[in-house]
Amino acid sequence: MEHKKLKGPNPWWFFALSLGISWYFWLWIIYFDLNVWQFPGAVLGGIGLFGPAAAEIILLIRFHTRELRIDWLHRVFDFRRISKEWHAVIWLTFPILNSFAILLSFLTGGSVPEFGIIADLLSGPWRIIPYAIFILFMGPLPEELGWRGYALDGLQERWNALVSSIILGFVWMLWHLPLFFMKGTFQHDQLGFLTPNFWMFCLGTIFTSILFTWVYNNTNRSTLAAILFHFMINFSGEIFQMNELARTFQLVLTIALSLIVVIIWGPSRLVREKK
Repeated sequence: MEHKKLKGPNPWWFFALSLGISWYFWLWIIYFDLNVWQFPGAVLGGIGLFGPAAAEIILLIRFHTRELRIDWLHRVFDFRRISKEWHAVIWLTFPILNSFAILLSFLTGGSVPEFGIIADLLSGPWRIIPYAIFILFMGPLPEELGWRGYALDGLQERWNALVSSIILGFVWMLWHLPLFFMKGTFQHDQLGFLTPNFWMFCLGTIFTSILFTWVYNNTNRSTLAAILFHFMINFSGEIFQMNELARTFQLVLTIALSLIVVIIWGPSRLVREKK
């Protein structure tokens, strides 16, 4: 029996599949009280990370036209969609934002991070590339193939860019919830469930989603741009190792930047229209 082909991405099917696949594997880790850095928790945790990627691949192959699949591939691999100025935005925004948050934390009495990861990488520069590849596959790549690579277009067919960003950011935040109950994750070990850090993480995820849409829409719907932007968020967050006060300033700066983007670029598409 031939399945009816969908004309555009269906975000609701994608959300259900993404959460279902990821949570299924992660709930076994929680149920058996496993650590994500030890076998078999590492295997289950790694498979769960690819829930968004698996969901969009299933939907693209099963229910969408060849044209949509080709468009998806172009958006993943086409470097030409990203102009020089948007490369600067992608690679510099969060390193600058995080370093400024650490400076504000220090000026208001906070401790200076030890920068242990930076010291380790500089002592053995050969480790930088493997470490970067590890960061890439532990979130940015498997997540963005689905969140921005599939769901965002479907949302923006129905709502403006701002509303779409908030919806996607909320689901993105829900997707992360099991991580707060899994030993070995940053969410479990350093943030904690229902702590002030937990609420900052949730709020930050939603506002950061606005910045992702801003980058995505201004790079001709480049999934690659979203992957690289996500990579720099995670990579700079890892190497800066911010304390709670610095994370608070980071959230404030992220919210401020998101609001500036909405005001200047406009909530409709988060793209400045050419006159």
